Amino acid sequence: MAERTPSRLTPSAHAPVPFWRDIRVIQIFLQIAFVVLVVVFFYALLNNLVTGLERSNLPIDFGILTRPFGTQISEGQMDFNPGESSNLQALWAGVKNTLRVISIGLVGATILGILVGVGRLATNALIRSVSSVYIEIFRNTPLLVQLYFIYRGMRLVLPETLRDSIELPGSIYLNRRAVNFPLIRGTDSVTILWIGLAAGLAIGIGLWIWRLRVQERTGHPANVLYWFIPSLLVGGAIGWLLSGGPLSVQSPELKGFNFSGGDRLSAEYLALTIGLVLYTAAFIADIVRAGIQAVPYGQIEAARASGFTQSQTLRLIVLPQALRLIIPPLGNQYLNLAKNSSLGIAIGFFDTYNIANVIANQTGQSVTLFAAMMAIYLTISLIISLVMNSVNYFMRLRER
Repeated sequence: MAERTPSRLTPSAHAPVPFWRDIRVIQIFLQIAFVVLVVVFFYALLNNLVTGLERSNLPIDFGILTRPFGTQISEGQMDFNPGESSNLQALWAGVKNTLRVISIGLVGATILGILVGVGRLATNALIRSVSSVYIEIFRNTPLLVQLYFIYRGMRLVLPETLRDSIELPGSIYLNRRAVNFPLIRGTDSVTILWIGLAAGLAIGIGLWIWRLRVQERTGHPANVLYWFIPSLLVGGAIGWLLSGGPLSVQSPELKGFNFSGGDRLSAEYLALTIGLVLYTAAFIADIVRAGIQAVPYGQIEAARASGFTQSQTLRLIVLPQALRLIIPPLGNQYLNLAKNSSLGIAIGFFDTYNIANVIANQTGQSVTLFAAMMAIYLTISLIISLVMNSVNYFMRLRER
């Protein structure tokens, strides 16, 4: 009887997974469903808003931006004519005033914040104590209260009438309304000065790069500022001499009931800018202090052992490493300063928010104007974020 050979067991091929059980298909379906739900939700809200406004005889109408603006703007654009200029021109004037505050505020807050942050770690007890008190006061009090305090203080200290204005050297006049100061204008030959400055800047950048390469090759300090600043000054001096007087100065003079000539900064602009600088600098100072303390102390000791001075250690060893930690939260403070500039309405500053609010009260188009304001502030914030992200990418630690 023949032996029965055992049948060879062959594994059966796996059946394909149905698409409704495929995890990748499920993930894609859920994401698409979520996006659809979000779009439907916001469409329902917008449709409900539009329908409600139409029932109230207040339909959304961006055509109101072409209507004449009936209020005098006493800030920035002095040639603005109420009744002749449109609401769009008025809103643009407010945007320019906002940008003036933000640009000066960012520079001032950065410089003051770095100084206070370094002073917070100073070995001198007086500097360290003053820096600490400043940080605690301005970080722990509301910005709106600070703005009122600064603005009311300026109005109490400065003279009320223009004839009693405090005169400072250089034809600078202080009063409750504004600070009047000489206006510097360029003549026809100012282009030669700009060419000289541009040439000095280009040479200075080239020397900067050269000194950094020398430092990498020899190990000696680059001292880039000792080469960059003189080249810039020499280029500017040559441009000045060749142009033969490229600038003219127009001083303010009191004629009648107002100053004629020169330039001015209103009390509202000064109060808002000073308040934003002092408030934001307190937060930047703590960021700088934390970034410096994050650098290992052993590197500071190694720099001292190598003969570096305290300023060289801070500039060449500590700050380049601390910047990688400082820049991300610094960008957040820049965004806060840009958005906090809208508080200028509390002291009567004609910025984007204040002018948009006036237009909304005149036309009844609150939704239209607030949508325009959101777009304006969103654009400003995105530009600041883009710049800070680019700086952060440039300062990142590159691995070999």
